[in-house]
Amino acid sequence: MLYAELAATSAFSFLEGASSPEELVDQAKALGLTAIGIADRNSVAGVVRAHRAAQAADLRLLVGARLCFADAPDIICYPEHRAAWGRLCRLLSLGKSRAKKGECRLFAADLAGNAAGQRLILMPPDRLDDEFADHCHRLAADFSGRIHLAARRRYAPDDAAHLAALARLAAAARIGLIAVNDVLHHAPHRRPLQDVLRCIRLGCTIEQAGTRLEPHGERHLKPAAEMIRLFRGHAAAIAAQAEVLDAVRFTLDELRYEYPDEPIPPGVTPDAHLAALAWAGAAARYPAGIPDKIRATIARELVLIAQLDYARYFLTVHDIVAYARSQGILCQGRGSAANSAVCYALAITAVDPAEIDLLFERFVSAERREPPDIDVDFEHERREEVIQYIYRRYGRENAAIAATVIHYRPRSAIREVGKVLGLPEPALAALAAQSWNPGDELWPDERVIEAGLDPAAAKVRRTIELARDLVDLPRHLSQHVGGFILTRDRLDETVPIGPAGMPGRSFIEWDKDDIDALGMMKVDILALGMLTCIRKCFAMLGIPGLADVPREDARVYDMLCTGDSIGVFQVESRAQMNMLPRLKPRAFYDLVIEVAIVRPGPIQGDMVHPYLRRRQGLEDHELPAPHPQHGHPDELRRVLGRTLGVPLFQEQAMRIAIEAAKFTPGEANALRRAMATFRNIGTIHKFQAQMVEGMVARGYQRDFAERCFKQIEGFGTYGFPESHAASFAHLVYVSAWLKCHHPAEFAAALLNSQPMGFYAPAQIVRDARAHGVAVRAADINASDWDCTIERGALRLGLRLIDGFHADWAQQIIAGRGAGYATPADLQRLPRPALDKLADAGALRSLGFDRRTALWRVGVMEDQALPLFANAQHSSVTPALPAMSAGEHVTADYRITGLSLRAHPMALLRHKPALADARPCADTATAADHSRIDLAGVVVVRQRPGSAKGTVFITIEDETGIANLIVWPAHVLTYRAVIIGAALIRARGRVQRSAEGVVHVVVESLDDLSALIGTLDLPRARADEIPPPEPARHATAEARPGQLLHARPGQLLHARPGHPRHERIIRKSRDFH
Repeated sequence: MLYAELAATSAFSFLEGASSPEELVDQAKALGLTAIGIADRNSVAGVVRAHRAAQAADLRLLVGARLCFADAPDIICYPEHRAAWGRLCRLLSLGKSRAKKGECRLFAADLAGNAAGQRLILMPPDRLDDEFADHCHRLAADFSGRIHLAARRRYAPDDAAHLAALARLAAAARIGLIAVNDVLHHAPHRRPLQDVLRCIRLGCTIEQAGTRLEPHGERHLKPAAEMIRLFRGHAAAIAAQAEVLDAVRFTLDELRYEYPDEPIPPGVTPDAHLAALAWAGAAARYPAGIPDKIRATIARELVLIAQLDYARYFLTVHDIVAYARSQGILCQGRGSAANSAVCYALAITAVDPAEIDLLFERFVSAERREPPDIDVDFEHERREEVIQYIYRRYGRENAAIAATVIHYRPRSAIREVGKVLGLPEPALAALAAQSWNPGDELWPDERVIEAGLDPAAAKVRRTIELARDLVDLPRHLSQHVGGFILTRDRLDETVPIGPAGMPGRSFIEWDKDDIDALGMMKVDILALGMLTCIRKCFAMLGIPGLADVPREDARVYDMLCTGDSIGVFQVESRAQMNMLPRLKPRAFYDLVIEVAIVRPGPIQGDMVHPYLRRRQGLEDHELPAPHPQHGHPDELRRVLGRTLGVPLFQEQAMRIAIEAAKFTPGEANALRRAMATFRNIGTIHKFQAQMVEGMVARGYQRDFAERCFKQIEGFGTYGFPESHAASFAHLVYVSAWLKCHHPAEFAAALLNSQPMGFYAPAQIVRDARAHGVAVRAADINASDWDCTIERGALRLGLRLIDGFHADWAQQIIAGRGAGYATPADLQRLPRPALDKLADAGALRSLGFDRRTALWRVGVMEDQALPLFANAQHSSVTPALPAMSAGEHVTADYRITGLSLRAHPMALLRHKPALADARPCADTATAADHSRIDLAGVVVVRQRPGSAKGTVFITIEDETGIANLIVWPAHVLTYRAVIIGAALIRARGRVQRSAEGVVHVVVESLDDLSALIGTLDLPRARADEIPPPEPARHATAEARPGQLLHARPGQLLHARPGHPRHERIIRKSRDFH
């Protein structure tokens, strides 16, 4: 007799199931089960993954959901056909619409209207009672012939009696009994993790959980023979599975995606309308006449678009972009869509196809018949307007955002497991800090010891084991960054739709990979901070749009060649700033290469150095040719000529395979897909023999063929398509032009678009001043909410004051008139706003320094209190002690994140702990290989996956920045300093390239973060009487080489414990 498990719960029953859908399917196949039914709690989020796994394993899969009602027992629901699937999805959507994000509220009455075509399994409680019996009889009457009563072993002493009682109840209700194991995990060893997940959900420790945990570890998949043995005496319950299996024939293969119709002129087809728009757009793009090559390309693309019935998709994106532009919202298409001349003609993308080598097959291919994927970036501050337009345009039942599955990461996993097992919070924080990079081995013994714990201790060891199991298990669903699914028919009859956390948003239960697997089209409505910045800068300068920026400006390229690119899109990272002087871009296509070359793919494929050597004339770039009988001698030059014989783009990899190894278009597309698996383990190695042997057979030398494949193999890590790099290069040039010619406006726009980019406001302001921009502090009589330009100077906006509200700023501006003159003019402002203005030094135009302003604001509040209504108040402010420079700088950084007075390092230079430390600017003149000793505030930390464990740190002092390299061996030694220090001292050797690019290779690091807390000593405020200073201030300065005792990232201050002293220097921007 055969057996199918029809009640399996996956990890998509969040915090209940302990195995992935793939694990369940694979285990069911390994155990020889006939089929498996995966039914998660009020969700079908995991069914597409299960579907793909079942197809690969050749195993029958039933897809459905476990309906958990507020007023009835759970019922597993399996749709028998496509229409029933639609009703299940609408039922789940209804329940989600009644609840907050991540929840579903269903009632038994909801099932009646959606029960047609559903096969139901009623799940009994562990203890049968009269209430359940009533439910059973009522449901049996309502759904006669379509419902079974589940029977599972509880492994309790009265199990036989319990099964007998279930059989009697089923007989009385005239429904069949069906055998299940009600699986929570695929194999026995996952039971402890299931306990942990349930404790997380219940918010308790394992010791507190008690009987709320499973009483046994048997809720895993079992072989048929074992299940038959367990149901000896109830063979009919096993046999009943055949009835369900025969009835439920629905699979996800039956889902047919229909793209929505678009409004078109009467009597015109979508293809004809698209063609008309494309030719009109091309004529506008090329007013002097459409070039013959572009005309032929557009015609060829239109034929393929019509063949694949994609015209409506292009019309949708065109409509969305047209709406955005009608509202003055900057946008630009990117990604593989930039390979399309039609997209350029429709003004979806901004890169002229005449400037790059188009490969339309990279975007749309008749062979692969995959839906196109057009990514469009919009200003990040105004994208929501576009999103809400789409909802209005298509309706909530036909449009929703795709999901993103949030998985447990090392930090969250160790914290959650540790809490359940009762580890103290300091231990959890220490362990979490040891998982800084996802590529790390998770909590090896040396890291545990470094955290101050014993790796041999039972509780610690168990915590780490379970946390490792928990990593990568799904935690919850969130919304995709902007991928919209649009349908002709109701989307909620294909997949459930639920509310997102953001008001006005809704999203489906399937992620990008799920919808790709089912052939559903996605329109990506993405957010890009640089577009916001550019639009704000254009508004200050009166520039209409991206196309109005002068092209190929020599001064812009001169600036970039020096690595002067803080704030410039895509080229402001340490690696890009170091590449610019080496690559020396002098034309737009050089920027395309610059964007693409500093990526893991080209780095891993050893493409960077050969390209640079060839560009500098240090290496010949002659390309081999095939045997004359097999092809044209220039076949590779046509592919690689512009990149000097080095493949830097995915399109080039595809072309090499097609031209030199004679891949078919379908095979080249499979290679493309392998190159796009950077998020997982790549499969590109499977193409090695085919490519190498194909090239050798055509007359290429084997070593050259293998070298080509090695370079292409790097794209399996991560590489850019040329079209994507070209789209980004356009914004690189525009932002660089703004920085070069209008540094004040560009800095203001950057500040007004935060958070974005690599650098915090302090670094943006420092860079602006270095470019000759005068910067003025925020002030109540001069500042708007945004930063502005004031007679050529940059006036900081009130937005930079930490915790200040935009509506407070609007109130200030509305009431400003000729200016605020006295504190009485400010009485209508909320007290918190006044406090922050005073603390930020923004009342100086009233004649008050920071300390006096705080006093006067306090007096204003006293006068407003009834107790003091009749009291006489003096308008004379007492003589208050002047604030020191350190106190001012400390207050500046604490409240605005920057100071125009001084850099903290300028005030700390005299400290003994910084004796002999040289300014960062000295790296510019230091000799190669010379030793140097630097100190500075940590601005950026990077640990890219392609660097094999190397960490890059950017530090800043009053003279500029310095870039540090910490090799893996030193990363292990100084891990705590690297992860947590706000101010470090670094000793090492200068590494200077021929182009003058300088790094410091670190040999030792000291954490001097505690010195920051000494900036404002002594501290006194006029409205406070300072207490006697503790004796510990006698040792507030560290001696050279000695570190003050502070947790990584924790800064010591004069008076610890007060909220305002938690952090002075803002957290660095870290990229892993």
